Amino acid sequence: MENITEYLGWIIGGLVVVWFYFTYVGLIKKKNRLKESSSGIDVQLKKRYDLIPNLLTMAAKYMEHEKSLMEEITKLRSEAMAINFQTEPAKKIELENMLSQRMNDFKLQAENYPDMKSNQTMLNAMESMNEVEEHIAAARRFYNSNVTELKNAVEIFPSSLVAKIVGVKDEMPFFEAEEAAKKAVDASGFFK
Repeated sequence: MENITEYLGWIIGGLVVVWFYFTYVGLIKKKNRLKESSSGIDVQLKKRYDLIPNLLTMAAKYMEHEKSLMEEITKLRSEAMAINFQTEPAKKIELENMLSQRMNDFKLQAENYPDMKSNQTMLNAMESMNEVEEHIAAARRFYNSNVTELKNAVEIFPSSLVAKIVGVKDEMPFFEAEEAAKKAVDASGFFK
């Protein structure tokens, strides 16, 4: 009887060790997938950063009145490029949301310039910008999905125990729409 209890103790202990190991591996995979997805956002943002100066240069000759908007976009681009997503994710997200809003304002302003709208080079640049913005949106969705996965694993019992023991945390914030994007669009001004 004593041997059976001893064997049972070894079996239960072994199962706990195996469970702990697989839970730990799962947490590390989720953490690394989150890092990978944040790097994916950085890749897409780099494309945007490279495209912005060319787009603004082309538009500058048409849009003298919107010079302050272009200067603001250039400043936001520089600030956003200087922030590391891994070390300051909240600041990076804030700057990227502001840059996205100003780029949308730029696109709306560009609509008011028929000569610019008909310029093939400008049209190609705007199409490229739209494509880059779509890729950024997809990368953000992938990132947010991975943030959710890690948060769930770190917060839900029993994997939360392993996360606490090995120090895995859910420190990365979600990419959320900026406040201006959450407001309803007033289309009355478009029909004047």
